[in-house]
Amino acid sequence: MLASAVLSLFPTSKRYRRISTFTGIEGSIHALALSTDGQILAAGGTQGVRFWNLKSRKEFPRVATYLDSRGAVSCAVWVKTKFAISEMLCYGTGMGYLVFLRSNPTDMHYQEICARRLGSGFEITCIAWDAVSTDSSCQIAVGTRDNIVQVLVLSAAYQLQSVFAGRLDNTVPKHVAFAEAGSIYVFGLYDGNVIKMNSKDGTIIAENRCQSVIGSAAVNFKKGIFVVDNAADGFTMYRLESGQPIRTFTTNLASIPVPKQVAFGEESKVVIGGSDTGCVYVFNRRTGALIETLRHTNSILVQTIAVSAGPLTISKLMHIRCAMWVGIALLHVHPLLSAERRL
Repeated sequence: MLASAVLSLFPTSKRYRRISTFTGIEGSIHALALSTDGQILAAGGTQGVRFWNLKSRKEFPRVATYLDSRGAVSCAVWVKTKFAISEMLCYGTGMGYLVFLRSNPTDMHYQEICARRLGSGFEITCIAWDAVSTDSSCQIAVGTRDNIVQVLVLSAAYQLQSVFAGRLDNTVPKHVAFAEAGSIYVFGLYDGNVIKMNSKDGTIIAENRCQSVIGSAAVNFKKGIFVVDNAADGFTMYRLESGQPIRTFTTNLASIPVPKQVAFGEESKVVIGGSDTGCVYVFNRRTGALIETLRHTNSILVQTIAVSAGPLTISKLMHIRCAMWVGIALLHVHPLLSAERRL
C-alpha cells in the first residue's frame, strides 16, 4: 500500500495528530521501545532490531542479530546506568538470549556489547531494569516462558552476573517491574498472579491474584496502582498492595484471544490500550471515561504499544507500515504473524 493510502486511514483527531509514516518494514514486529528522551524508536521482531531517529525520521544502519541461532526478538527495553553517556537497548529473544546494544559515539551506529543465553533457552517474555540504582552497574530483571524469574547485573565492563534465579510454581511471567526498597513485582500471564519478590534473593514477600488473565500490565508505584489487559472486555486497574480492582476501562468484547498491550501515559493521567478492532483507546484514568479512539482500520489487531515518559507516545502494530502521531508512534504488523501465543 502506498504511503498516501496509509495517510487516508488516519484522519486528524481532536487531541492528537499524526506527523510521519515509516514504510518498508519486513516481517512481524514483536517489541517496541522508545528511548527515555523520546528521540529513538527501536522495533524488534522476526527481522531483528531496527532503530529510527524520530526527530530526523531517518533509520540507523541495521544491526546483526543472528536470528538463526538466537531466534526472533520478543521484548525490549532501554536502560541507562548512572555514569553512561547514552542509553543501551536490552532485548530478549525467542531462544532465551539477553542482548545489549549501544550506539558508537563516533558514528552513532548501534553495536552489540553483551549477549548471553539464559537457562535452558526458553523465550524471554519480559525485561525490566532498575532505574533507581545509584551505582555504575545495571540491574536487570528477566522473565522466561518456563516460569523462571531472575535478576542479573551488567557490570561497567559489560559482563553479566547473576543475582538470583527462581522458578515460580504456576506463573508464566508476562510483566516484571522494579519497585523501591529492593523488591520486584511479577505479573503472571495465565493465572493472573501478582507476586512481590525480594530482588536480592527471590524470596516471595506477597502474592495477590487478578480477576482475569494478564495479557499485559503497566505499573505506577508512586500512585500504588497497576492496570492489565483483561483479555475480555478491556483494561482493569487495581490497587498494587491489596490487589483490589478499582475500575475497568471498557472496550468491545474481545473477538481474538491475543494479549493487547496497555500503558499509562501523560504522567499517568491517561490509560492507553490496543484492540482487535483496529483502534487505540485513550481513557481518563481517574474517571474511566473514554477520551479518544484513534482509528486505524475497521478490523486489524492493535497489539503492541510503547509510551514515552514525555508527551504521550503510542506505538501499535499492523503489517509493514509505521505511522507517527504527535506524541504517538504507531507501528503495524499483521495479526497472524504475532509472536505471542493465543490465550
